[in-house]
Amino acid sequence: MKAIQKYTEQELVALLKQRDANAFSYLYDNYAAALNSIVRSFIPDEQLANSVLQDSFVKIWNQASTFDSIRGRLFTWMSSIVRNTAIDTLRSKDWKNSRQNVELTDRNNEIAADNLLNIDAIGLRKVVNSLREEYKTVVEMCYFDGFTQNDIAETTGIPLGTVKTRLRKALIELRSRISNT
Repeated sequence: MKAIQKYTEQELVALLKQRDANAFSYLYDNYAAALNSIVRSFIPDEQLANSVLQDSFVKIWNQASTFDSIRGRLFTWMSSIVRNTAIDTLRSKDWKNSRQNVELTDRNNEIAADNLLNIDAIGLRKVVNSLREEYKTVVEMCYFDGFTQNDIAETTGIPLGTVKTRLRKALIELRSRISNT
């Protein structure tokens, strides 16, 4: 029987930077399900979601050398890559063209309503709505509407650095409010 290898986050990162295939296999085995749930929150189609997840893992493999543990945790970094890959897929011309031919059914409306209810059920909208207006705007655009920080800056005319600062401060405030409830 094969022994199951376990790595600390630091060991895993070091091995990924050395392009160790066993470490990557371990990474996939231990993080794919969680990262797939992020993809599925953007892309309900299972086949496309699997493709986006695979593309994300290729990016993680190719960009492992750029990971900096000082800036955050490995899972947070990977989540960012997965989220951005899913958003890029949804913004692609191929995706938009494929969606033009899909009939909007009652089931699609039910799915959209369920997603809205889930956000409301956990009280996230209520907490976000309690933020200062400049924080609320950037959080809604980024997390509810799927805008990137650059898109927010271009759309609102707010400098990119200010957008980043507002998002960071808003998330700190949200974390504080949620943990106090």
